[in-house]
Amino acid sequence: MIRCLAVDDEPLALEVIEAYCAKVPNIRLIDLCRGPMQALQVLAHTQVDLLLLDIEMPDLSGLQLLRMLKNPPLVILTTAYQEFALESYEVNALDYLLKPVLFERFVQAIHKAQERLAPVAGAESPVLPTVFPAKSLFIKSEGRTIRLDISDILYVEGRKDYVMIYTSEKKWITQLTLAWIEERLILEGFVRVHRSYIVAIHKIDLLDRNSIQINGKLIPIGDFYRENLWKLIRG
Repeated sequence: MIRCLAVDDEPLALEVIEAYCAKVPNIRLIDLCRGPMQALQVLAHTQVDLLLLDIEMPDLSGLQLLRMLKNPPLVILTTAYQEFALESYEVNALDYLLKPVLFERFVQAIHKAQERLAPVAGAESPVLPTVFPAKSLFIKSEGRTIRLDISDILYVEGRKDYVMIYTSEKKWITQLTLAWIEERLILEGFVRVHRSYIVAIHKIDLLDRNSIQINGKLIPIGDFYRENLWKLIRG
């Protein structure tokens, strides 16, 4: 049983998390905290395996809370703001969920936690559905539901009403948003480099100040995304 603590200053967000946890086996939601200070009190006397933590909160942010903990539990960050994705790397977050959180994405994140905590929690066998594996992406394209291996994706290009997902062998067109795709790829080695592009860092062939080359395609780097990209590249 994974002991989970949810921290968010928005009552509705906590209600959603509580409802989602109730649907997932072997998750025990030990408490709902309306802020970091309340969470600190719970963490001081209660064993917590997994922290579902909002980033933007009054007085003390979720990231500041994490940095105050000597031995923090596994953490899944939740936020309504995409620009916090880089910070999720810096605090070694297990996953990063963009609000409003979809149940599918919640299950993916919990599945990651289960895999990481199984030896500690003494789980005898996987107890969560595996229809949404963390290393796969399901999209609707050409009238079918397609499973793409995330490791095969080179980059994603956003257009007005659809996105194009490029692999080394094919281009897939799907009516999704770039934000939806980014949420699912951000902790799998991908980074937003332009308002219209997400790229796989390990697929970059050439890089200069203003552009990236992947598989012969020249991709622009937006001014807003340049600093974050270089931080990730330099480690």
